[in-house]
Amino acid sequence: MIEKYAVIGNPIGHTKSPLIQGMFAESIGKKIEYTAILGELGQFASTIDAFRASGGRGLNITAPFKLDAFAYATDLSQRARMAGAVNAMKFDGDRVYAENFDGVGLVRDVITNLHCPLAGKRVLVLGAGGAVRGALLPFLEQKPARLVIVNRSVDKAKELAAAVDAECPLSGVGYGDLAGQQFDVVFNATSASLRGELPPVQTTVFADDCLAYELAYGKGLTPFLRLAQNAGVQHIADGVGMLAEQADPGGHARTGHAGALLEAVAGRKLDRADLVHDDLLGQHAVVGQAQRGVRAVVRSMRVRLGEGSRDAVADLEPEHPLAHGDHLARAV
Repeated sequence: MIEKYAVIGNPIGHTKSPLIQGMFAESIGKKIEYTAILGELGQFASTIDAFRASGGRGLNITAPFKLDAFAYATDLSQRARMAGAVNAMKFDGDRVYAENFDGVGLVRDVITNLHCPLAGKRVLVLGAGGAVRGALLPFLEQKPARLVIVNRSVDKAKELAAAVDAECPLSGVGYGDLAGQQFDVVFNATSASLRGELPPVQTTVFADDCLAYELAYGKGLTPFLRLAQNAGVQHIADGVGMLAEQADPGGHARTGHAGALLEAVAGRKLDRADLVHDDLLGQHAVVGQAQRGVRAVVRSMRVRLGEGSRDAVADLEPEHPLAHGDHLARAV
């Protein structure tokens, strides 16, 4: 029987989740129907109710519905509770099990694919929404030298920074407070790029050898990435690697967590032992296969954003037919 899954967001036309999740399902011998849902603002609950009634088994959630998903869930993982946001749900009768894989996928992409360790680095995060809430703890686990959250609403940034106990200096500020400060890694987690807009950040925040990372993907050289490139930043990347890494079952096996898709197709919670030994997943071979698969996805979909990004993409050459064409705007 073909099982039914989807991703919901607004906008959603740029998503490649159906492609990536389909590739992973194929790698473990599962037949699924995975579609994209354009959700109406203020109608999240009724939309999900209808999807479940039609036979939906699980759902991925993207902006701007991660907080709505948090409120909708009946059973939240520890990571989702701490983040206050949800990006993956599994339906089991009346129960809605919810997780947040955003931070795990983002950190793994930066460290593994872009070869940029966060330990000891000065990290700046633009925005204080659901994506940042989901990434905050994984960021702090890497022990950066300091972590600064900047937001138009300073109170929201300060509230988020105060919500966790951090071993490193952690602060929430406004854009005007960044004067004279430089950072080794700058993440744009605002929704500005989805609208083709530039967040109010100055080029002075980019330190020498800085990485500028755009959480959005499929938008080509966004205003934020163009700002960084024009400022001389040599390392730029978008969020397609984060998307692929948070869907990577092999990666979740390494960290002791199961990917949303594998949890759903298995029909139950999975832990590391399940991923390594469960016959349903093809014994432990699925781990290595999935690891190779996610690297291929990133290599095929994260094409060069411009000559300034040569080092940032670590010479990831296209291996998938989708990667041939009008660079990132078509490939992701």
